[in-house]
Amino acid sequence: MADSTTFRDSIATVDKQGKRNWIFAQQPKGRWYNIRSMISLLYFSVFFSLPFISINGRPLFMLNVVEGKFILFGAIFWPQDFFIFGLAMMAFILFIIVFTMAFGRLFCGWICPQTIFMELLFRRLEYWIEGDAAAQKRLQQAPWNTDKIIRKTGKHLAFYALSFLIANIFLAYIIGAKALQQIIAEPLSRHTGGFIAILVFSGVFYGVFAFMREQICTTVCPYGRLQGVLLDKNSILVAYDYERGEPRGKFRKDEARAIGDCIDCMQCVKVCPTGIDIRNGTQLECINCTACIDACDFMMEKTGRPKGLIRYASENGIARKERLKFTPRLKVYSVILVIILGAISFMLMSRKPVSGTIMRTAGMLYQERGKDSLTNLYRIKLVNKTTGNIPLELRLENVAGHIEVIGSKNSIPVKAEGQGEGTFFIVLPREAVHSRKSTLYIGLYHQDQQIGRLRTTFLGPVQ
Repeated sequence: MADSTTFRDSIATVDKQGKRNWIFAQQPKGRWYNIRSMISLLYFSVFFSLPFISINGRPLFMLNVVEGKFILFGAIFWPQDFFIFGLAMMAFILFIIVFTMAFGRLFCGWICPQTIFMELLFRRLEYWIEGDAAAQKRLQQAPWNTDKIIRKTGKHLAFYALSFLIANIFLAYIIGAKALQQIIAEPLSRHTGGFIAILVFSGVFYGVFAFMREQICTTVCPYGRLQGVLLDKNSILVAYDYERGEPRGKFRKDEARAIGDCIDCMQCVKVCPTGIDIRNGTQLECINCTACIDACDFMMEKTGRPKGLIRYASENGIARKERLKFTPRLKVYSVILVIILGAISFMLMSRKPVSGTIMRTAGMLYQERGKDSLTNLYRIKLVNKTTGNIPLELRLENVAGHIEVIGSKNSIPVKAEGQGEGTFFIVLPREAVHSRKSTLYIGLYHQDQQIGRLRTTFLGPVQ
């Protein structure tokens, strides 16, 4: 491995004067790039179709933060279910920790939307309009003639059009496909806010993919910094085999070599989308995209050397020829992750189709009804998580007495995927009240079937 560590004092995309070094990355070719291309096709098909898939009239996937309504694979979640989301986020963070400790920054190169859209969609479009990396560099340095104006204008128009399409799909994930269709089909004056949101999202995506590009990975995304804390010598990542490659030397045909297999061709640097030299070791800019593996394998094959000089490996795997170990730290995190996933699964399976809250009217004491009964006044709010309208009947579960719903025959209508509320009295016999506060359970019934149970308190006289 190279002795110089000055590369760690700066990033490849910024020069000594603090100006941007624009990266003109060569298009990779090889086995790993072909696999990533196939995965990207699957990713794009899911991304562009998922918000338009419905089950029983309900979107398969929607994250409506405006209304606090979330639909995941056909199941609807409301703000009352946020504790499940909290646990899910904890599980996701732990998964990222465990996954990174074992496999490095693999997520960034293979799953991250930033990488997939940039490298396998926008950059391909750029290659098609402006040419390969060498042609792009020549075009950048050329004066503003007709050809440059046409190509640059065409590229940015295409980038913005693609960003506008992605913004529409992104908005469909938030407000739903039907609401998006209304924004598109109906007069602009009726959906000014939605149209502004589309323009804002379009501007953000255009700025990211046309200008920010790899800066998102190297300076904005916190995960790149986080991986430095999580990685150890057993983590699998894209690595250069310095034991085999050093010392480097230029390739000379039919010449005996007393040096390593690295011919110092710089192809691994030329294809890197973040502009780093992987031979310097693990760096926060590396997104594990495998472009350098394909480039190096191609050169090794051309010079008659074994492939794998750059490959997926761990530091110990290169230095000591060790395989990946399931360390005690990995075991502890994995156990915690399994426990949290189990808790989430249990809560999802035991989740009731209707939930709600009961609040006793503040500032009111009990009321006497005749000589033998006491009443308390309550307010109930219900959330229907099903796709059908449900009239709910309220019944006392653990004590003699009855419920009187104001303005209704002891039932509260709750619309499909909506909310309902009502006011009611709980009437108890005086002899059933034995303390200042009594705990009561109220069953929620639909067609004589209990679909929920709520807890409240009944305020009585001082005993």
